[in-house]
Amino acid sequence: MSDLSGAEPGTRVAHQRALAVLRVRSTALALALLPAAVAVVLLTADATGRIGGTVWDAVRWTFVVAGVAALAFGTVVGTLIVRAKPAVSPTVAVPEYTAPDLYRLVRDLAVRLDVPAPSAVALTPDCDSWLEDRSHAGRRFLVVRRAAADESTPPVLVIGSPFLWWMRVAELRAVLAPVVAGTGLSAQPDVAAARRFVRGLDAAVAVADTRPALALVAWATRTLLRGCRDHAAEMERGAAAAASARAQTVDYGRRIVAQEQVGLAYAGWDRLLTRVALPAWQMGRWPSRLDAGVVSALTELSRRDRLAEGYASRLGERPACDLLEEPGLVDEAASLLAARLFHGGPAESGPGWAPVGWDEYPEEVVDRKWRLEAARLHAVLDEIMTAPAAGRPAGAAEGPGGVPGRPGTPVPGPTLERVMAALAVEPDPARTTPGIDRRNPGGLDLDDGFAVREDTVSAAGARVGSAIAARLADEDAAAGRGRSAPSAAAKAGDVNGCVPLFPLQPERTVRELLAEHVTAMVCCAAMDTAGARPGLDWLDGPVLRLRDGRGAGLGDAVGSLVEDGDAGPLRVWLTGPGVRADKPVRLV
Repeated sequence: MSDLSGAEPGTRVAHQRALAVLRVRSTALALALLPAAVAVVLLTADATGRIGGTVWDAVRWTFVVAGVAALAFGTVVGTLIVRAKPAVSPTVAVPEYTAPDLYRLVRDLAVRLDVPAPSAVALTPDCDSWLEDRSHAGRRFLVVRRAAADESTPPVLVIGSPFLWWMRVAELRAVLAPVVAGTGLSAQPDVAAARRFVRGLDAAVAVADTRPALALVAWATRTLLRGCRDHAAEMERGAAAAASARAQTVDYGRRIVAQEQVGLAYAGWDRLLTRVALPAWQMGRWPSRLDAGVVSALTELSRRDRLAEGYASRLGERPACDLLEEPGLVDEAASLLAARLFHGGPAESGPGWAPVGWDEYPEEVVDRKWRLEAARLHAVLDEIMTAPAAGRPAGAAEGPGGVPGRPGTPVPGPTLERVMAALAVEPDPARTTPGIDRRNPGGLDLDDGFAVREDTVSAAGARVGSAIAARLADEDAAAGRGRSAPSAAAKAGDVNGCVPLFPLQPERTVRELLAEHVTAMVCCAAMDTAGARPGLDWLDGPVLRLRDGRGAGLGDAVGSLVEDGDAGPLRVWLTGPGVRADKPVRLV
């Protein structure tokens, strides 16, 4: 045991908990060997004539069989732990020749902190940084002896790619200091052995759970993992505390400022992914410069909300992405990985999955998105018009042209007037979208002084919205873009499939789908009849650029049509920019 009497409290806690994890391993090994050891003693006693008789023969052979079975079972469990491949976080590798300045910064940090330098650097398309052991020395998992200190391979330093583009070099160094400091305990033999054992158990559980024949082995590995879980969690908390304490002496003042930038980067990155990248991914296009885009998004966020004090002075400092030799190529690789992690998709570009630049985004994504949604909306209306009469709700009127709920002749062709005619019916307050509590939607505190708006939709809107949802599900299934829960392989870090590991968008309600498609139809009509243009807002995503710049109130007007079947507010809004609702629009 190492002498840690003079170490900081976090180091002592981590070491003590690591020993507790290793005791679980030793206990499991002892239990596997115990029946065989008793059988050896009994066989030796029988051979020397110390015991004998029918009873002792039965006891002896019982322990022999039990010992063989225990050894066989222990061998299977141990082999599975050794051979199972622990999950590895999907990252973009950054070899040293592509970022010599970044490696130099990390090594200088390690020298100042008096810890081993990370073995490599990788990037993750997220706002986080951590150390990850990728040595996978499985042969050591069940070995009783402790590994020598020089046998431990330093972990890989994983850095959030948005940090490199948004932060300055000094800020990045301050943020990475407590992370790099964690390599100190990674070289401690007991901590390293405990971590390898826990990772091996976790990987073994993932493998055994997928094979019914290994149900008993899965039970054994889960039992061992439960026995280690609390100790492992305390060990990592102690290691984190020790790393933070060690890093206090490095750029402490700068770390306070840098942490503010971490929060700002996370906010901008989240908005960029959900509002800007997701619509493109749904179109089969992936923005190839997400990290560069986060700088624009955060600049806009800083301008609007004044969250980044001193932003102008920061521009004079060297950005951390300058530490890369070819930041554009790294950004492209991280952007593709982000698309695969958060949305799913192929590993490379191809038919139906192509990169798109920010200059091309309005025309290639926004315009096409709106026109596809408008086409989907009119296809659904066509289906409803041609549906058998028995399939229509009781009391729904039908005109000569088949528009439900509105007697009279409908306007032919893909027009906004046709959409409003189909949805402008008497409201049905009893009809709500699934999963919404009308008395308390969203579980909000009704006494907090805020108005609570129910997520309702009219009867005609519910019918059209449900048909849109069904059509979308069919399109996703045909394209292999299912949004089901990630499989066991995906959870283990396999991103070769099309199921996202971390899907960004939850299941949308009928109202949300219908409002989105009606808004798309309005935008198409505005572009075709009023000279509007598709645009990109770094925080809000696709936007409609009107010639007079007045576009406020569209969401409320569409909401009145969708929720109450009242087309009046939308007609009033259309008169402002001069949108013609009776003119056919161009569809994809």
